[in-house]
Amino acid sequence: MSLSHEDRVAITDLINRHGHLSDSGDLDGFAEIFTADIAYDVTDLGGGVLSGVDAIREAALALGDRNPVAHHVTNIVLSQAGDGVVHAVSKALGVRADGTVGSLTYTDTVVRGADGWRIGHRIVRARRTPLRD
Repeated sequence: MSLSHEDRVAITDLINRHGHLSDSGDLDGFAEIFTADIAYDVTDLGGGVLSGVDAIREAALALGDRNPVAHHVTNIVLSQAGDGVVHAVSKALGVRADGTVGSLTYTDTVVRGADGWRIGHRIVRARRTPLRD
């Protein structure tokens, strides 16, 4: 079964909402985009693998003013992995308070559950070297 247009829009909106929730400080809203047991892998950024929505929220609070002031997601590519499972890869830019910008890649596993689509696994990798994964 191929991914419907409606599913593509819902998943893209889900990925886009992360930045809006983060930037506005609506960290409780993460429960609307991540599964309760999400594995959020920020090992590449020095943070290890965060398990669960509460751990992501606590990590963001611990960063405080070191959080980006703006998250921008672009170039979202979706591929169906199985019934109710989609792989997504996207590019992200994080703008820091001092005006510097970091480039990231999000690799997500998105699953359909009783509450609709949610991100169940995310790997965040910093882009530090051109022309490489």
